[in-house]
Amino acid sequence: MLTSVDPDVIWALGDPLRLQIVTLLARETLCTTHLVEETGAKQTNLSNHMKVLREAGLVETEPCGRFTYYKLKPDVLADLSGQFAALAESARTAAENKRACP
Repeated sequence: MLTSVDPDVIWALGDPLRLQIVTLLARETLCTTHLVEETGAKQTNLSNHMKVLREAGLVETEPCGRFTYYKLKPDVLADLSGQFAALAESARTAAENKRACP
């Protein structure tokens, strides 16, 4: 089951803009300016979404002069992927298990 994954990670990935940001960061480390250009989101809106992704543990920041760069933490996604794979495997075998009604 998905017990060791923070529910905030799953919730954070449920927003279309945050999922787009994660997809962009999977390709390269980007600053706020790049993310605004790529997504079309307003800077304040983007900053709020980045805060959610940071607090969920999906991204980390890297200060560079007056800019803040963001990079994805791939281990968090790999752990989530592994747990979903285990859940899918459990569901495959669960089709054979049927609890009798009282």
